[in-house]
Amino acid sequence: MTFDGRGPGTPSATWSADARFRDLPALALRRTGRTVVVAAHPDDETLGAGGILAELADAGHPAEVVVVSDGSASHPGSPTLTPDALVEVRAAEVREAVRVLSPDSPVTLLGHPDGALREVRHEVESDLGKLLRDGPPVDQLVAPWRGDGHRDHRIVGEVCAALADELGCALVEYPLWLWHWATPDDPRVPWDRLRVVDLADRSVVRKHRAVAAHATQVTAMSSDPRDAPTLHPAFLRTFDRDVEVVVAQEAARPSLTREFFDATYDRHDDPWGYADRWYEERKRALTLAVLPDARYGRVLEVGCGIGVLTEQLAERADDLLAVDVSAAAVERARERVPGVRVEVADIASGVPEGPFDLVVLSEVGYYLDRPSLARVLGELRGRLAPGGTLLACHWRHPVEAYPLSGDDVHRVLRRTTDLTLLAEHRETDLLLDVYVDDPRSVAERTGLA
Repeated sequence: MTFDGRGPGTPSATWSADARFRDLPALALRRTGRTVVVAAHPDDETLGAGGILAELADAGHPAEVVVVSDGSASHPGSPTLTPDALVEVRAAEVREAVRVLSPDSPVTLLGHPDGALREVRHEVESDLGKLLRDGPPVDQLVAPWRGDGHRDHRIVGEVCAALADELGCALVEYPLWLWHWATPDDPRVPWDRLRVVDLADRSVVRKHRAVAAHATQVTAMSSDPRDAPTLHPAFLRTFDRDVEVVVAQEAARPSLTREFFDATYDRHDDPWGYADRWYEERKRALTLAVLPDARYGRVLEVGCGIGVLTEQLAERADDLLAVDVSAAAVERARERVPGVRVEVADIASGVPEGPFDLVVLSEVGYYLDRPSLARVLGELRGRLAPGGTLLACHWRHPVEAYPLSGDDVHRVLRRTTDLTLLAEHRETDLLLDVYVDDPRSVAERTGLA
């Protein structure tokens, strides 16, 4: 494939206007353990994975950064910088960019020849393999997408894919030049595997600053055409997003069935440790504290499990209906909260009749596939009473068996509901969002404002 990398490429608005792009699923990014971000060239780590670096830094698990080539070929014939001088400048730029994104991330520069990685593939394989095998096991490898259309990206992507398979770690690939040479209808766009990592506002700001740190690539070094920036301003707008777009390896999974949960409860009385883990106790306290009203009339709890949260919700409800797909879980919940209606129900087959003043969807949305989740969320919205509240809370770490990630559940909810987001709690382990039909704040509801 050939393309002029200095040109504007496909307008970023062309991508953002496509409905498939706007509705991309979220990736269950691993926010713990050892992550290594590999770049073919200095600046790839920022353009393609800068938001991921910032997110992992904020999660307390900064990634390692490895840059394979020396960046010496970005300005052939430059009257300002010789190739050797350019190597030094670009090394300083990438270190500064990573410092902005993730101050504690180590940067390793392998120094292979820019534009000639195919010719030194064996050396690249050897260097990357030694680095990845050294130290703790790699949990997540973030690398250039093999289909990106740039020869160096393909070589590094192929090497990383083989190493990820050998090491048994998760592989996340980031496209970069795809956004330049392709259009949304190009058959080479891997729509079925594109995922997004939602970025906090501070991650977006840091990525913007990190891009600017690669000054040789985004600004002219002199008035000589050979010193022109290698990245066109129009192309750079492609990366001014509140998400990082990646290519994932996993295929879509169907909704989990009743048999999955029955088997889980057959093996354990309390399989998720609701009753004795501090994590769960703290999460319940957060859940109850974030509710905007002191008391509710009719409440629906979806996926009640053994009824630990149910017991506390009952203290703030006039009438509580708790449902779960597992008969074993329902039996244990009934023993725990004898005065509450607890029923076996599969919400994928239909949501109980409302209206409800409060719907609690805690740790259950990712058991459904995306079409089922979107349908259920629509039905729950229809069951919500005027002025009602919907609370969603989900674990963020990847679980191999689940069709969706917690981030994906909250992304689908955010994109499909007409309710107002009243409260948002985001941390490494969980997301907790409160949506309301009454947009007034708690102070406004109680006459304080």
